[in-house]
Amino acid sequence: MAERSLVDLAAFDAAPVVRAPFTHFVVPGFVPDAVLAEIERDFPDVPKRGSFPMSALRSGPSFSALVDYLESPAVAERFSAKLGIDLTNRPTTMTIRGYSGEQDGRVHTDSRSKLVTVLLYLNRGWKPEDGGLRLLNSDNLEDYFDEVLPAAGTLLAFINSENAWHGHKPFVGQRRSIQLNWVVSEAAVRRSEWRHSLSAKIKRWFGATPKPVEPY
Repeated sequence: MAERSLVDLAAFDAAPVVRAPFTHFVVPGFVPDAVLAEIERDFPDVPKRGSFPMSALRSGPSFSALVDYLESPAVAERFSAKLGIDLTNRPTTMTIRGYSGEQDGRVHTDSRSKLVTVLLYLNRGWKPEDGGLRLLNSDNLEDYFDEVLPAAGTLLAFINSENAWHGHKPFVGQRRSIQLNWVVSEAAVRRSEWRHSLSAKIKRWFGATPKPVEPY
């Protein structure tokens, strides 16, 4: 599948960047309706709640092509230009979520090793009352200035900062997303892979649910 058919670059370019209280932008329909059925068909079998590294999952060709494209130098250049931060030659991490549990959604900011966080949601028919990811003015979940519904094809990106608070109300059920991060170093990549791989193994071996690192 061609890169241009996977995503709507015109919608990406048109999305306004909001600078306060922290830099972010939202792109509804980043993944066009025309390809959503293929992406959903090829979404990996995520066994439990929590984030799983791509290396621990099997996916179909359309989903794999989307993930490969998101980690490409061309995408790094586009995000760099839009956010005003140089992401070229920065390493990336990629994790997948399939389900959310009662423990998920706590208010947090991302770890300092992350420069930019990108969330791409893949949930068809999402109901507004189920709640979305709230972008917050403080560490209070009710003190929000925007709420991004995790609807199919919607992308959210933000620069990680000490005041980039976000979280969502608890939701139990399918809540699919791709999380892409540009990080400070290869060491940060190795730490992320080790942490998520260990968590995935524990869940598969024992059915246990370790405390999530950063639930979206």
